[in-house]
Amino acid sequence: MLWSAKPSDFAPRIVIMPRAILFANGDPPDPGFARQLIQPADILIAADAGARHAASLGLTPSVIIGDFDSISAEELDHFASAGARLERHPPAKDETDLELALEYALQAGCSPILILGAYGGRLDQSLGIFSLLSDPVCIAADVRADDGQTEAFFISQQAEIGGAPGDIVSLIAWGQPAEGVATQNLEYPLKAETLSPYRTRGISNVMTAEKASVSLTSGLLLCIHTRN
Repeated sequence: MLWSAKPSDFAPRIVIMPRAILFANGDPPDPGFARQLIQPADILIAADAGARHAASLGLTPSVIIGDFDSISAEELDHFASAGARLERHPPAKDETDLELALEYALQAGCSPILILGAYGGRLDQSLGIFSLLSDPVCIAADVRADDGQTEAFFISQQAEIGGAPGDIVSLIAWGQPAEGVATQNLEYPLKAETLSPYRTRGISNVMTAEKASVSLTSGLLLCIHTRN
């Protein structure tokens, strides 16, 4: 008997990507925000001593990645006994611990990826995080840094921003002019305009609704959303 196709055989299949929460070793995120954000199905990944931020919330990362120069052997033993997998890298390496942890999440197919504890500390490390977020692979996977008050992410085509009226939204052209920039539900609207990386035209706009949108035709925008 020949195989007889049914309509369901050709129905599109919805693939649900796992969301990852990545704990970096910066300033701790707001605990109330983090507890409300993290869900049981999330994959928890820590970059080196970022594991302490997870522990402060009563959580154990699935994996801790880094050269472990910022966390003690006793702490690592505790996490390992609680079920965390340790992925050790040599101190002399080309990547930061956060980059290695982010690569792990991307290779696992995670999307979106939220980085907690990304801010604070050394300026070079902070700028390095923004460089990582600007990678087209990270933009496609919707990788964002968020501490509860401020979220940062890149926009290459279109994005929505969820918040509240009065929240601050800054749009910064990254590396080259951002062209055809258009916004909705921002107090100072942009209508197919060009933002220069050498000017501050897009700084300190204000949300007028719970959702705002940003689109552009070419270039790249760093979006920094500061909640009230």
